[in-house]
Amino acid sequence: MPSSLALAVDFGGTKVEAALIDPDARVVEGSRHRRPTGPTADSPALQRSVVDVVTAALAALPDGDEVVGVGIGSAGPIDTVHDAVSPLNVPAWRGHPLVADVRALVPGVPVVLAIDGLCIAVAEHWVGAGRGAGNLLGMVVSTGVGGGVLVGGRALPSPTGNAGHIGHIGVAGFDDRCACGGTGCLEAVASGPRTVAWARTQGFTGATGEDLAAAHAAGDPIALAAVERAGTAIGRAVASAANLLDLDLAAIGGGFSRVSPALLDHARAAVAEHTVFAFANRVRIVPSGLGDEGPLIGAAALIHRPEHFA
Repeated sequence: MPSSLALAVDFGGTKVEAALIDPDARVVEGSRHRRPTGPTADSPALQRSVVDVVTAALAALPDGDEVVGVGIGSAGPIDTVHDAVSPLNVPAWRGHPLVADVRALVPGVPVVLAIDGLCIAVAEHWVGAGRGAGNLLGMVVSTGVGGGVLVGGRALPSPTGNAGHIGHIGVAGFDDRCACGGTGCLEAVASGPRTVAWARTQGFTGATGEDLAAAHAAGDPIALAAVERAGTAIGRAVASAANLLDLDLAAIGGGFSRVSPALLDHARAAVAEHTVFAFANRVRIVPSGLGDEGPLIGAAALIHRPEHFA
């Protein structure tokens, strides 16, 4: 039978991806493509990357199927009033009209923008680790730290689209300077690049999250301390969110979230230490149930499951 597909686009601080997703949250074979973004890319290069992944994904459209809409999940901040994005870790784009760029490539269908952390939250609620959870925090821990919140299974009302952007709340006990201008932001402490940078100030000689993961697995004391520090910050942020929102679950994805299972163990320990309230301590911290497909599935949910975003 012909299928109505969503084109999902995930724009982040390291890469942009696109894929076709069916109504059952499955990625159409051969449709997933990625290209680099990053802090040194200029705007024309970023636009070429978007064009490349969208064009390649559409080329995999099966005969008889149709694209009924495009969902875009982007690192924040975003601006849903003007359909623009300003990812903190991609300085060439400030107020960039990403929706218009994509609409020009896929005319005649709705194009909907949301922050990437909210896409993660919805994807987990739909088909991942958050099925059945009423109040859910989704987090992306990668080049940056993003987030989104569902309350009663629906996104929080958000005039600009940035509700739940947990990466830029202050975390108790840390004074790291953040690129956003703040001090002690979760992203400044626990993102992959900032965790590696902290480890290097302690004598670590690796350069990437992968290097840190390997050193952690080998028992390197600096790597162990760096992952504990990042996990503690994540846990303190989750504890604060749980106190505010009475969370059932925090589902955490993103490349750096997989540096070691110990990262989330430290986060759980920090929640237990940070609050004595039973309602806040009941929050469960779990890894994404969707791996690295989560952001794309969540972007597709903007088309296939719009009721989550109402």
